[in-house]
Amino acid sequence: MLVDEKTVVDSLRRVIDPDLKTDIVSLGMVKELKVEDGKVQFTLELTTPACPYNKDIEDSARKAVQSIPGVKEVDMKVTARVWSARTLGAGDSLSSVKNVIAVASGKGGVGKTTVAINLACSLARSGAKVGLVDADIYGPMIPKIVNIIQPPRIVANNKVEPARIMLGIKVMSLGLFVDENTAVIWRGPLVASAVRQLLTDAAWGDLDYLIVDLPPGTGDASLTLAQTIPLTGVVIVTTPQAAAAVIAAKALRMFRRLGIPIIGIVENMSYFVCSHCGAESRMFGNSVTEKMASELDAPLLGRIPLMPEVSTNYDKGVPIVVADPKSPASKALNEISRNIAARISILAHESKAKAEKM
Repeated sequence: MLVDEKTVVDSLRRVIDPDLKTDIVSLGMVKELKVEDGKVQFTLELTTPACPYNKDIEDSARKAVQSIPGVKEVDMKVTARVWSARTLGAGDSLSSVKNVIAVASGKGGVGKTTVAINLACSLARSGAKVGLVDADIYGPMIPKIVNIIQPPRIVANNKVEPARIMLGIKVMSLGLFVDENTAVIWRGPLVASAVRQLLTDAAWGDLDYLIVDLPPGTGDASLTLAQTIPLTGVVIVTTPQAAAAVIAAKALRMFRRLGIPIIGIVENMSYFVCSHCGAESRMFGNSVTEKMASELDAPLLGRIPLMPEVSTNYDKGVPIVVADPKSPASKALNEISRNIAARISILAHESKAKAEKM
């Protein structure tokens, strides 16, 4: 039986992206299709290398073509091109950055920086191009807890080439330019200016994801970020206690009022995992995060266990997802990064659909 391109395309239309609820042909994920003498060649371009359903989509696409009578061979190349969920305005200084993700919390001590760094590493391990901004002006921590492989330097047009850490991640932090023993005693306008410069004075180049680790609360840094560049969305980090959830909810509502999409909520220190027997203990009692997420109509992206190894590896300058990828904390963080990547693809798809209707 003679196989033609139309038959192959029709068969691939039966493959549905589980997140986007649309077939892969309509999504433009099928590229460079060639059919000759029963041999089918095409490229499957996924929406992100970190999607949790990538393997399912790959297998379904291959089976859909193999099931066509007359097909003798299937040569499917798999690539990924991250979709942008940002609405770029005129003169956007970060036009080469596809997605800017703020990581925020209502209060300190919930592990927001831990989530931000490991999210960056997890996305980079999947094959994405990633940058990381430490926007905590008063207490910049990132240069202290990751090994700097290449320091920042001045390049053309008085731009700064960001520092590099593992996995090729680009990093900007005030801690790279100020002595760690020097206290930053600045009022609001200077803080806002510093955050703006960390973002816009850096030569980021092409990035799929730029993670911005915000200071706790809803102050100058958060407002400056929201008003300086279009954001893809925000991830809110909290812990299981009711008090932490109340403050996290306030932060979420603030971003929502500013028109920033909510990517979801991450619960850190959800439970303690015994290193000897693997038993789980709820150190902070029953969690209220799921109830909060439901009330605020925000996705719960995942829960991260409390493990001493996270802290001890920080002291060595290596995030847990790199130091011990098979640990319970790493598995939770990797799942969260995949869920975030999937949410961003959904936001990008929804944004594109709205634009087409206008």
